[in-house]
Amino acid sequence: MAHTIVGVDIAKNVMQVHWVDPDTGEVVNRSVKRAALLQYFANRQPCLVGMESCGGSQHWARRLIEMGHQVKLMPGKFVKAFNIRNKNDAADARAIWMATQVDCKAVAVKTEAQQAVLALHRMRQQLVKFRTMQINSLRGLLSEYGEVMGCGRAALDKAIVEILERLSGRLPAMLIDTLREQWRGLDAIDKQTGQIERRLREWMKNDQAATAIAAIPGVGLLTSTAAVATMGNAVAFKSGREFAAWLGLVPGQTGSGGIVRLRGISKRGDTYLRTLLVHGARSIIYKAKEPGQWVTQMKQRRPLNVVIVAMANKLARIIWAVLAHQQPYRANYACTRPS
Repeated sequence: MAHTIVGVDIAKNVMQVHWVDPDTGEVVNRSVKRAALLQYFANRQPCLVGMESCGGSQHWARRLIEMGHQVKLMPGKFVKAFNIRNKNDAADARAIWMATQVDCKAVAVKTEAQQAVLALHRMRQQLVKFRTMQINSLRGLLSEYGEVMGCGRAALDKAIVEILERLSGRLPAMLIDTLREQWRGLDAIDKQTGQIERRLREWMKNDQAATAIAAIPGVGLLTSTAAVATMGNAVAFKSGREFAAWLGLVPGQTGSGGIVRLRGISKRGDTYLRTLLVHGARSIIYKAKEPGQWVTQMKQRRPLNVVIVAMANKLARIIWAVLAHQQPYRANYACTRPS
């Protein structure tokens, strides 16, 4: 199997493998048990293995790389375009095999430490989402009894004690006690979120790359750790512009007959990291005392949301430059290119 391209469709128990023998032209499309997948590749010469980026793909990619194979992880939307008929395991493996031969920006194979950081981010994100749902649920339930309060956690904490005391005289005690327990449960979520942030901060102190980009204005704890873990190796991107496009911070295009129209941002890539960069850009524009001449001039001729996304695009480019060139952030740095 020297120089052979193999497409692997990952599943929980049974994997589907598709490849073409380079000598005989025989098409092989067979299923392999999960426990036997590594043994299937152990006795083969190094080859290029294509897989769809999904649950478990990072684990299999690391194991196959340890065995000497090359691995190409591809986004699911990219692979989907190559499955033109019925969808089954055999067709999916064939589509992955075809997509592996086409040039595309592969998903970075992450180390276990980088994946652990992303796992912490996902758990924190889930806690924040549940906390918001809980706050909105309490506000909605109390509004059924004529008690309306402002949005946000601060407004809830300020008003709910008095509201529950006022309602305790005419509502069943079981409801009042449950509402009070649900409100106090928010403190437990705050503690879990704080613990995750402390662990991320400890990891950032020991990681030079995360510490370096944390010095960039608008890049804090969450953005720095998520960026380093999501990018994998910054050298995989040719430029900061390519990294920003990979995150979906560039205009989408549509057109026909030689006429190309620019639309809103493409929103490709990692949604979570793109959201953090947009929030960081918003903090620079709203809170910074001196956002810079570039921001000031753009605000005069472009809508505010466009300026925010442009600032997020600039942050992505700066992050790539700091990581790719392994240089500390310098606020007044000017790029000098030979003429």
